Amino acid sequence: MNHLKGIIPALLTPFTANNRINEQALIRLIKLNLEKGVDGFYVGGSTSEAFLMTLEERKYILDIAIKECKGKCSIIYHVGSIGTDQAIELGKHAEQAGVDAISAVAPFYYHFSAEEIKRYYYEIVDRVHLPMIIYNFPANSGVTFGIEDLLAFFQDARFIGIKHTSSDFFFLERLKQRKSEILAYNGFDEMFLAGLIMGADGGIGSTYNFMAEKFIQIRKAFEAGDIAEARRIQTDANEIIAAIVKIGVLPAEKEILNLMGLDFGVCRSPFKAVTTAERDWLKSLLKQA
Repeated sequence: MNHLKGIIPALLTPFTANNRINEQALIRLIKLNLEKGVDGFYVGGSTSEAFLMTLEERKYILDIAIKECKGKCSIIYHVGSIGTDQAIELGKHAEQAGVDAISAVAPFYYHFSAEEIKRYYYEIVDRVHLPMIIYNFPANSGVTFGIEDLLAFFQDARFIGIKHTSSDFFFLERLKQRKSEILAYNGFDEMFLAGLIMGADGGIGSTYNFMAEKFIQIRKAFEAGDIAEARRIQTDANEIIAAIVKIGVLPAEKEILNLMGLDFGVCRSPFKAVTTAERDWLKSLLKQA
């Protein structure tokens, strides 16, 4: 599974002025990041505004990514949904497209029981013949897995890893200590170095879209044993991330790509638009960076 490790941008989705997917802007972003040396892409995750898109739109962004990336890097496709049937439909499309692995957040909103969540994952892997990476995002999904819950999944070879979007690094370390062969991705960009130290095999992040080189450098410094340099680069990245968090993560990230000339438009409603003052602030931060 080494080809699935490393720095993996969670792709944003560009929209045109009439709210359509902007294929050319997405292709430009993929090419830019391939040139930077990313190891793969996480397509259709929460960063993509997946839950504000139709199933056909979610399939379409995968088709674009596959066309640009085939043979150049790995692709993990997020199929997570509130309903199992939708997740399976997306997974079947991924299987036909030829992705390396699928991923799914736990079903949310209805406070499903542990048994219902387990059934959701097993019904997906029973119908879709691709390895599964569980997307652990307790703050947004409302689902908190226990270590024993996850270890039970990993007794089945079809489950190969976890996207850990949480600041609970004790949990991450304990999981890797118990099952070292599973893939573990750090999910919070501002804590990437901490994730590496506690056993992550790489990261899947939204700010990687426009500053993947910083995270590639952090990983290289970490692997070389230069923790001071890794922390310095993490601090540089966090200066930008702090501003993004104040403005609103996805709207600010898209505006940064707009400032870079990639024409990513705005997020779908009900996300807010970035103000002129916020745009100017982002522009000044990019100049400093």
